[in-house]
Amino acid sequence: MSRTLRCLGGASLGLGVALLVGLGCATSGKSAKELELHRARVHYDLAVEHMAQGRTALALRELQQAEQLDPNDPWIPLALGEGYRRKGRLEQAEQHLLRAMEVDPGSQTARLNLSALYVQMKRYEDAIPLAVTLADDPTFPAPWRALTNLGWAELQLGRRKDARRHLELAAEYHEGYWPAQLNLGILEAEEGNRLEALQRFEHVLTRKPGPLPEAEAHFRMAEIYVSLGQRERAIQHLTAVGERRPSGTWGKRSADYLKLLR
Repeated sequence: MSRTLRCLGGASLGLGVALLVGLGCATSGKSAKELELHRARVHYDLAVEHMAQGRTALALRELQQAEQLDPNDPWIPLALGEGYRRKGRLEQAEQHLLRAMEVDPGSQTARLNLSALYVQMKRYEDAIPLAVTLADDPTFPAPWRALTNLGWAELQLGRRKDARRHLELAAEYHEGYWPAQLNLGILEAEEGNRLEALQRFEHVLTRKPGPLPEAEAHFRMAEIYVSLGQRERAIQHLTAVGERRPSGTWGKRSADYLKLLR
């Protein structure tokens, strides 16, 4: 049986959830308990497939059955937390991530997901200690994720100096990690460092992270170009968003802004 870490979304929050894959277990000669655990893993595997295909509601049904059969597997509440987060049911996501930490107090993934969830819920003070614990843990394999969560929470709380330090460290650990670059671009723009912000947003676009973060980067670049008096370049970036037709806030804001500029 193998495990793998898959990143299932999270905008600039660095969210990830660890999912179980690769079952292939024989069932003959198993005890009743072993068969029950096997059934739980089958439900879990089906949930992983549904989640990967965007069928979150079906994934949650499978995970609920898996949890009934095996309530002590920490990977199941981890996946439930991600599923409920995707459905916008953030309080239930929190409950399941806390359950995952209860079952496995040493779970780094549960701590990371919970810190990111608290950022999404704008509970920044709750997110910070979780992210700090991971950032300071020499065994955590992806410190840039925790540092990005930490830096964003600090930025929202007005702790700009700390936010810059942690976001720059995240980018130093992993230059290609686009959420850190995006958040640094936002910080630079807010501090009036427009050229530096443009460089950060360009870096995000070179990573091709997907329609939603690309739409945000294009929109923010358009705002800067307008402030620099370069209207045509702003229109180019907003047009690029429209060509991808992304759903969500940044697609709509880009379309509205483009109408104003034309």
